[in-house]
Amino acid sequence: MKTIGLLGGMSWESSIEYERIINTEVRRRLGGTHSADLIIRSYDFAVIEALQERDEWDQAGDRLAADAVRLEQAGAELIVLCTNTMHRLAPAIEAAIGIPFLHIADATATAIDAAGLSRIALLGTRYTMEQDFYRGRLEAGGLDVRVPAGPDRDMVHGVIFDELVRGEVRGESRRRFVDLIERMVGEGAEGVIAGCTEIELLVRPEDVPGAYFPTTTLHALAAVDAALT
Repeated sequence: MKTIGLLGGMSWESSIEYERIINTEVRRRLGGTHSADLIIRSYDFAVIEALQERDEWDQAGDRLAADAVRLEQAGAELIVLCTNTMHRLAPAIEAAIGIPFLHIADATATAIDAAGLSRIALLGTRYTMEQDFYRGRLEAGGLDVRVPAGPDRDMVHGVIFDELVRGEVRGESRRRFVDLIERMVGEGAEGVIAGCTEIELLVRPEDVPGAYFPTTTLHALAAVDAALT
């Protein structure tokens, strides 16, 4: 089993889901008392959020890349970044390390391709929905990626930062997300990407009409595949 290095704590509510899913899947596959071999760098998310808000992405990239190197030096054999938004900095991390970096958008695209779909709604932080680092990677693979209109993007971003990263899961917010997903499916989307790891804490597969692609789960399972290969 390879050692997985986790860059997490963005936020820890979703990062502990990575740990839970990875460990549960390793035990399921190997049996007995097996669990994953993990090295974890967890952050004070308030510091990361401040860098995002001040548009200081280069500084954030330097920090994540340096910590990925430390994980490699500590024995990690692959790196998993436990967040969608911070994959904007994936090139800086990949350039700094000599071990595989598992990109969350690639794990998601693989699942969408396996489902035979092409028109996909994307929900996430404003950065993920509006910038090219995530959408562009999916679209380069031939997907038609659709994001909500401006007011709905504001709602999704607000729920993530005002509620979910603070550990608040509200029924009213779930209803607003499901209503948005239903409207986007009605407009032609064949499924929806939970493109922020915290969204899985709010929206469940049974809540969603059409296919649901929970990126935390897909990414964590891809990490297990890589660790056990």
